[in-house]
Amino acid sequence: MKKRGGAAARASSLISHPSDFRKAVFLDRDNTVIADMEFSTNRAKLRPLPGAMGALRRLQEAGYLLIIVTNQSGVARGRFSEERLRRFHEHFLHRFERDTVRLAGIYYCPHYADGKVAEYAIACDCRKPQPGMLLRAARELGVDPKQSWMVGDRPADIGAGRAAGCRTIRVGSAEWSDSDPRPDFRAPDLAGAAKFILGDDER
Repeated sequence: MKKRGGAAARASSLISHPSDFRKAVFLDRDNTVIADMEFSTNRAKLRPLPGAMGALRRLQEAGYLLIIVTNQSGVARGRFSEERLRRFHEHFLHRFERDTVRLAGIYYCPHYADGKVAEYAIACDCRKPQPGMLLRAARELGVDPKQSWMVGDRPADIGAGRAAGCRTIRVGSAEWSDSDPRPDFRAPDLAGAAKFILGDDER
């Protein structure tokens, strides 16, 4: 497995399977693919949401790269170290691959401007809704954002996807304010989002 880490103002990533594919689904992590980790790196808490693994397999089989893009301010807040986060994401990749889901990479932003750890308490271009993680993944993995999707449950996910040039799908049922960025489509969960994406390919 190849590890890549960025400087303090850039997103960091773990890349497992670089590919020549040109379309991708960028995925928020917590409450989109897995249950909310609540500032934890405890492997025992890693639980895919119902229907998520099947949805990811269908997208994978249709030729989409699967890329996690996740804000991880717990590093800047001093809740866990970046090394602990990396080890958790290595476990994440292995666990999903064991279940025949091959993630192309996990990109994370460890920054938070109001954090307690000076190295990470900065403004950056990778913390969603900034598009830095998506744009870096697109460069490194050869992805065309215009052929790709961003799926997440928060306004920041939709904002990042739109800024990167992707189509966007909001999952979940949380209410958003009128000032929040509008997704292109809505789905109850990742399974519904995958169904829509794959149906769109056929239209």
